[in-house]
Amino acid sequence: MDLNRLKFDEKGLIPAIVQDAATSQVLMMAYMNRESLEKTLETGTTWFFSRSRQELWNKGATSGNVQQVVSMDMDCDEDTLLVRVLPAGPSCHTGEISCFYRGLDGEHLSSPRQDMLHALYQIVVDRKNNPKEGSYTQYLFDKGVDKILKKVGEEAAETIIAAKNDSPEELIYESSDLLYHLMVLLVEQGVAWTDILAELENRHK
Repeated sequence: MDLNRLKFDEKGLIPAIVQDAATSQVLMMAYMNRESLEKTLETGTTWFFSRSRQELWNKGATSGNVQQVVSMDMDCDEDTLLVRVLPAGPSCHTGEISCFYRGLDGEHLSSPRQDMLHALYQIVVDRKNNPKEGSYTQYLFDKGVDKILKKVGEEAAETIIAAKNDSPEELIYESSDLLYHLMVLLVEQGVAWTDILAELENRHK
């Protein structure tokens, strides 16, 4: 990207629209200056400029909800950026997947179904970091990787059986169980959901 082509405003800022590369959902809008844009290109994660604090900030530096950059493009007027990312968690400080979660009437908008996997991953992460008594997810973490692997194997076998039985309803149910237990395994092993999405993105290319 030729930064000299970009048209920063009189304060040296340019709007950056952040979009989920996997779901195409618009996640947030923030501002970049030349330095934050350079750091974004250098690190591969999003950096912005806070107009209220007058300083750079790295998205997810404190929350862990980093945004891995897939691509950056400019609009036809060269004064706005589109940043496609793979987010590690919610992009909004409220905990919502996207900052655009309300209609003009103030009503909460339902999230696209694609976000369910992101949300599920975050719930599993939260159970690991904040143990909750009676939680089945916490039970799996307490039992350790061998128990989790056993459950993944069992659910994989049940998914195969459901397919062999030619039962779509059973296949949906067992596949959901398999995805959940796979999420638990990923979290236990310290593998981010975005790592999987990045690998799929690379294969698609």
